[in-house]
Amino acid sequence: MKIDNGQLAAFAEAIRGGSFEAAARQLNVTPSAISQRIKLLEERMGQVLIQRATPCQATLAGRPLLRYAEELAMLEAEVLAALGVLDAGATSIVRIPMVINADSLDSWFPEVFDTLGSSTAITLDLRVEDQDHSLVLLREGTVMAGVSANAKPVQGCQVEALGVMRYLALASPSYVERHFAAGVNAESLNAAPMLMFNKKDGLQQAFLARLTDSVVKPPTHYLPTTRSFAEAVLRGMTWGMIPEQLAATHLQAGQLIELASPHCLDVPLFWHRWRIASSALDFLGRLVHQAAEKALRQ
Repeated sequence: MKIDNGQLAAFAEAIRGGSFEAAARQLNVTPSAISQRIKLLEERMGQVLIQRATPCQATLAGRPLLRYAEELAMLEAEVLAALGVLDAGATSIVRIPMVINADSLDSWFPEVFDTLGSSTAITLDLRVEDQDHSLVLLREGTVMAGVSANAKPVQGCQVEALGVMRYLALASPSYVERHFAAGVNAESLNAAPMLMFNKKDGLQQAFLARLTDSVVKPPTHYLPTTRSFAEAVLRGMTWGMIPEQLAATHLQAGQLIELASPHCLDVPLFWHRWRIASSALDFLGRLVHQAAEKALRQ
């Protein structure tokens, strides 16, 4: 059995773009043509490959096929570039979908952009996900590489240590005066509003578990961007766990105070990537390691 390239392209683009309409625009055909190609592919495979939802997602059966499609597109672009066999005016660009946590993206990872900015050979398709949950996208085949706090490799991937991101429990001086004048303990922590990035964020609770054996359930704010997270802490609305790289200037200026120094939370980070021969993935991996070595604790 052979896989039809047109059907495979329709399937992959529907998942990348999230809809049949987006795939149609990318492939310059009609949405009905996309639907027909995917239907034929599913009939050929004998399984449902796409969840017709918003956005479209690969089913469990479709995930290996999605990975195959991404590998094929990457290797084809690299081969064409190596051979210099391109249509007139065309460029061979390798697209790398990857996942990263917001704190890394807003602190140490941008150094990777310095080098990529001088090259048009690679485009990044970045997805932001909590460091404890990013492996889900690798397992699904949605991304080729990513930064995760999990050291266990996904099947078909290799994993390498990047370093340790240290988080500090921080608050503004006015907030500490209001809520922790009598000290940082289970009682004061239970009453003081706490900040979390989203429902998946477990940093604050992990830190609390280190400070006290008591069950602490404080009022909780949720702010799902790194900048607004830090701003809320700076303005005295709440306390939260902030990477030391992002907090250094504010600590030196006395705008932030550690709640329970020297207690902190160290989160090891790891680089996961598909185990395939790819010069583009090798190159990106080197850039990520170089940036991590400069910023993270080794």
